[in-house]
Amino acid sequence: MLIKETAKSAWRSLASNRLRTLLTMLGMIIGTAAVVAVLGIGEGARSSVEGRIRSLGANLLMVRPGSASASGVRSGTVKTLTEGDAEALKGLAGVAAVAPERSGSAQLRYMASNLNASVTGITPAYLEVRSLSVASGVSFSDLDEQQRARVVVLGANVARQLYPGASPLGTRLQINGNAFRVVGVLTEKGSGMGSPDDGVFVPMSTHRSVLFGQDHLSTISLQLASEDRSEVVIAQLEQLLRLRHRLRADQASDFEVRSQAEMLATMGQITGTFTMLLGSVAAVSLIVGGIGIMNIMLVSVRERTREIGVRMAVGARRGDILRQFLVEAVVVSLAGGVAGVGLGYGAAVLLSRFGEWATIVPTYAVGLALGVSILIGITFGVGPARRASRLDPVEALRFE
Repeated sequence: MLIKETAKSAWRSLASNRLRTLLTMLGMIIGTAAVVAVLGIGEGARSSVEGRIRSLGANLLMVRPGSASASGVRSGTVKTLTEGDAEALKGLAGVAAVAPERSGSAQLRYMASNLNASVTGITPAYLEVRSLSVASGVSFSDLDEQQRARVVVLGANVARQLYPGASPLGTRLQINGNAFRVVGVLTEKGSGMGSPDDGVFVPMSTHRSVLFGQDHLSTISLQLASEDRSEVVIAQLEQLLRLRHRLRADQASDFEVRSQAEMLATMGQITGTFTMLLGSVAAVSLIVGGIGIMNIMLVSVRERTREIGVRMAVGARRGDILRQFLVEAVVVSLAGGVAGVGLGYGAAVLLSRFGEWATIVPTYAVGLALGVSILIGITFGVGPARRASRLDPVEALRFE
């Protein structure tokens, strides 16, 4: 009950000078709003990156050529992955599907339009492994692969740039001077590094024999039957490929394996680091707000010195005076924190709605902001409160 009465008294005291109280709260409002908005932006970025990585394929492993080394000396980038490696990996327990691919860059031309784009040679399993779908037309068949058919599936961005406002299906597209028939357009996946929207896809055999003459593979993608077995599959995969490549125990692997879980963890660490960095910068304004609270509370103690003397004269103890001014500081700080949370949440929502950036304000951000507000109120309010409680009653009554 004593705390409740103290809080009411503190609020009445603050309400008697609304403008000064509002200006005192302003630092806390801005600081808290900045922290909440930054955490919302950071969480939105993390969620967006995670979604894009997951969209690459479910339970995905990717094997890429690495660098061979002997006795700790690098011998340069090697091209060791072959179609035979891909066929061998299909026999591993826990692997649902395998999709080898070759990549290269080529000039595309259709009538007056031309574009330089990545051309990837794939098998029919590629779309399933990478969670891709065809928006219009069809994909490749095993027969296209066997016959080295000159057919092509376009990414969404490539289709828009070469065929603005028109359907590319059935047209003849020139790839490095070779005529290919467009049979399909992929569903748009969204921009990002290595987005399929910016590429074109041809059968694996056609990529090798017609376009680039490339025997080695650039990547082997594996879809796992269960994500829980990824570590076991990776161990078996490395053992199998090392045996096939005849690597000694003292030689480093001439390939590297990246799992979807590893990519998610890496990107989560990166976005988390940036969020913490930006949040720390925004938190500096909270300290500035705390200094403002301490400054105003010191002014308030001086202005109310006579009032403090009267309270002590009628029986108020030093602890009561300390509690009253400390509660006032906490109330100002907490009220500023609540207003700042609302402002920061609103800013995050507006940014998500009218900007091109997804924001997610996590629940912990609200609790963290309010908790820090109370902590700052106590930290920066205890000095003025102690000063008020240590005033001499006689001197306080005589103060003008």
